[in-house]
Amino acid sequence: MPRICHASFLYCREVTRAANSSFPMAFRLLPAAERRAMEALYAFMRVTDDLADGPGLPTTKRDGLGAWRVALAEALAGRPTHPIHPALADTIARFGIPQQYLCDVIDGVESDIDPVRFSTFADLYPYCYRVASAVGLACVRVWGFRPGVTSAEVAAPAEAAGIAFQLTNILRDLGEDATHGRVYLPEDEWKRFGCPPGEWADPGSSAAYHGLMRFQVGRAKEYYRLAGALDRLLSPHGRAIFRVMTGTYRILLDEIERRDYDVFTRRVKAPRWRKGLVFLSAWPVKWGWW
Repeated sequence: MPRICHASFLYCREVTRAANSSFPMAFRLLPAAERRAMEALYAFMRVTDDLADGPGLPTTKRDGLGAWRVALAEALAGRPTHPIHPALADTIARFGIPQQYLCDVIDGVESDIDPVRFSTFADLYPYCYRVASAVGLACVRVWGFRPGVTSAEVAAPAEAAGIAFQLTNILRDLGEDATHGRVYLPEDEWKRFGCPPGEWADPGSSAAYHGLMRFQVGRAKEYYRLAGALDRLLSPHGRAIFRVMTGTYRILLDEIERRDYDVFTRRVKAPRWRKGLVFLSAWPVKWGWW
């Protein structure tokens, strides 16, 4: 491996470790080359998110993401300008990841810069695809498929997994997002249940709010069901990390239900012991024992 690429992978590892997320632990289920690739993808996503979520005027953020989009194209053309670029370019080339997936992620986070509202689920779906499904479609290329399985077979369940994960994130962050002018639940749906955003945390609207949330949770569960087909299509270590990712997000959804949809009093988190059990149960899958 060229020295510049080796240094870039080390940089990506440091970015990943500094992010204070539980997901990099799941990367340990992967072989060394795949683990490095996931760290490169994670570092790219982290920098992209920071450009959109960091301080600054909306115009400055949009300019930064525009420059980041151009820099990505330049890096893939052999002209890196950021420490993560050599590792990212190597990952994209080695695992055949379409550049469009990364561009979709940039487009997705850019839409979060201004106050957000969606009229229908059909309007929300492309956003979920860009910020989550595109990430998953890139990741499964790294995780690898079972012999004979094609990327076309993997595409639909991988896309569904991203939608499921993002719908879970939306429900978990309902209160926090609303304070920043971001309302992701479709307008036609909260109107149907008679529960506008200003009343979500109001005890007086409990019945309407619970009806709205049961509907949203039910939709997320359906996308988890569709994503389940991915399990039999991936390599053993791919199945293992997929089960960790899916298991962790399902725990969050379970916690939202267990707390009777109270996502306002305190942030919903997956209990550590439950995440630990999910992680431990993935090792026999990685070794092909289950």
